[in-house]
Amino acid sequence: MNIRIIRSLIIGAAFLAVLAGRLPAAEAPKEDQAFFDQLVTALMKSDYDAFVANATGSLKQMTQDQFSAAVQQLSPRFNAGYEASYLGAVKKGTGHLALWRLTFKDVADEAIATLGVRDGKISVFTIK
Repeated sequence: MNIRIIRSLIIGAAFLAVLAGRLPAAEAPKEDQAFFDQLVTALMKSDYDAFVANATGSLKQMTQDQFSAAVQQLSPRFNAGYEASYLGAVKKGTGHLALWRLTFKDVADEAIATLGVRDGKISVFTIK
């Protein structure tokens, strides 16, 4: 391969890498962000009613004991500090799934939060 072509490819790749670092992060749609914030706050405050307030389906059927188990596991991590980065959304049937990357301050550990929204209600919320 010609040295000029290789040099051009390297310069182009370096330019794209620099440009990608300056691009703003994607912003979550307002409804998705509000639902996400509501759910995380409910977990942090151990507020079952707030957690299921806009839920439907199996999320609405979550028992107080199931919620308490989730709070016991996740609340300390959220309360120690976290950063949530919206990753985007994918269509799923008549709704969509929005994804966030969670970086926790207590350990060098990350997780993915999935928020399912259908007909203006929260159908799914998982953190893995």
